[in-house]
Amino acid sequence: MFIRRCYLRLSIALFALATIAGPARADDPFLVKPYVQIGEKPTSSQMQVLWHAADADEDWQLERQAKDGSWKREAAPTMRRVAVSGIAPHRVYQATLTDLTAGEKVAYRVLAAGKPLFSGETQGLKTANQSSRYVIMGDCGAGSNEQKPIARRIFESKPDMVVITGDIVYSSGRISEYRDRFWPIYNADTPSDRGAPLIRSIPFVGAPGNHDTESRDLDRFPDALAYFLYWNQPRNGPAGRVGGPFFPTLKGSETNQKAFLSAAGSAFPNMANFSFDVANVHWTILDSNSYTDWTSDELKNWVAADLAAAKSADWRFVAFHHPGFNSSKAHFEQQHMRLLAPIFEAGKVDVVYAGHVHNYQRSFPLTFVPDAQGKVAPRGRLVAGKWNLDKTFDGKSDTTPNGVIYLVTGAGGQKLYNPEQQDDRPSWQEFTTKFISKVHSFTLTDIDAKTATIRQLTADGTELDRIVITK
Repeated sequence: MFIRRCYLRLSIALFALATIAGPARADDPFLVKPYVQIGEKPTSSQMQVLWHAADADEDWQLERQAKDGSWKREAAPTMRRVAVSGIAPHRVYQATLTDLTAGEKVAYRVLAAGKPLFSGETQGLKTANQSSRYVIMGDCGAGSNEQKPIARRIFESKPDMVVITGDIVYSSGRISEYRDRFWPIYNADTPSDRGAPLIRSIPFVGAPGNHDTESRDLDRFPDALAYFLYWNQPRNGPAGRVGGPFFPTLKGSETNQKAFLSAAGSAFPNMANFSFDVANVHWTILDSNSYTDWTSDELKNWVAADLAAAKSADWRFVAFHHPGFNSSKAHFEQQHMRLLAPIFEAGKVDVVYAGHVHNYQRSFPLTFVPDAQGKVAPRGRLVAGKWNLDKTFDGKSDTTPNGVIYLVTGAGGQKLYNPEQQDDRPSWQEFTTKFISKVHSFTLTDIDAKTATIRQLTADGTELDRIVITK
C-alpha cells in the first residue's frame, strides 16, 4: 500500500489533474480517463461518471462542486472487473453525480486516496422547456485522419449530446480498438486536429453497428463486444435473450464466454434496444444488425408501445445503424429496417437517423407500405413496397413534412462510399433528395420548442445541407 501511495503522489506531481486519455502510460493511474454517460435511468438531476483503472484496490472518490465553491462527496463508486484473455485485467468504475440542475454546468473531480487526479465539467440533461442541441453521426471510430478534425468541430459546436448511429469502433468492437481509435480522439485533453475533450463533458449515446457486435466469436477475439462493457445506457428495452430474436448465441470456449458475461453484467444483451427522453425529445435507439429479427412481433410491438407512450414529447427521433432507405450502391440490399416504417408513421416519428453507409443522404418525407416481410438477402432483406413522397416540403418555404424523414449520416470517419454517385442523380432512388458522398460530415440538430433545424456540417464548418421542420 505504501508503494501504491507513492505511485499516486508521483502521478499527481507530474500530471496534475489530467493527462492523455486512452491507453495509460506507466505513470498514469487511469487506463481511460473519466467520461460521462446518461445511465440506466436518465434524469436531469443525475449523470454517470465512468473511468477505467488497473486491477488493484484503491480508494476512489467522485466529488462535485457546489454553488458556493465547496466540493461535495458523492456516494462511493461501484466497480466491474474486466478480465478477458489477451487484455490485462482492469476495472471499470462508475459513480453518480447528483443534485444537478437541468442544463446547468457543474464541475466534478475524481480523487484517489483523497488526492485529486482529474477534473472535468458536465451538465444536467435538459428538460422540456429548454432548447437542446444534438450531434448525430455514425461509422466514426476508424482512427482515421478524417475522424479527428470532425471530433474537434463537434466539440466547438457545443452539443448537449452526441448520438452515434453504430460502428463506434473498427473493425471488430474490441477493447484494443477502443483504446486506439475511440478514447484518444473523443477524450483528449485539449481540442486539436487529433481529437477533443468531448466525452468527459458531453454524454455520448451509442447504437450498436455490425462492427460493434457482430463479432461474437470470443475465441478469435476475447476482447470483442466491448460495447457491453464500456457504455452505461438505459435497460428499458424488450427483455432480450441470447439465442432468440434479439441476439444470437455466443461462440467460444466456456472460459472466454464466462469472462465476457461476468464483465458485461446486465448490459448484455438488453442494452442494445432502449429509449429515453431529454428536453422535449423522445429518442428510441435500436439494434438493426442482421442477427436481430425485425419480423418478430415481440420486437415490433415494443417499438410501437414505446413510441405510443411518448405522449409528452414534442419530437420523436429514432436512431439505428442500417438505413432502410438508401440510394448508395453499397449495402443497398440491406433494407430490413423498412419493415418498421408503418410503426414509425403510426408513432409520429419525425426523423430516423442511420449510419452504415459512409456518406450523407436525406430522403423526402415519406410513408411506406412494405410488401409482406420482404425477401431474405445475404445480410438483411430486400423489402419492396409502395412509398408516397412529400416533394412540396423543402425545409425552407414549406417546413411541415407529410411523412418521416430518413437521414443517413455515416460519414463520421471511415472511408467514404460511392463518391461517384454524388453528381450522378439518375443513380439515386426516387425517395432521395440529398446525396453527399465526397466529404466527411456530421449532423447537427437544434430543437427550440416546436422548431427543429437540421444541418450537415464538415470538419471545417462548411454547411452541406439545412432544413427546418416546424410543428
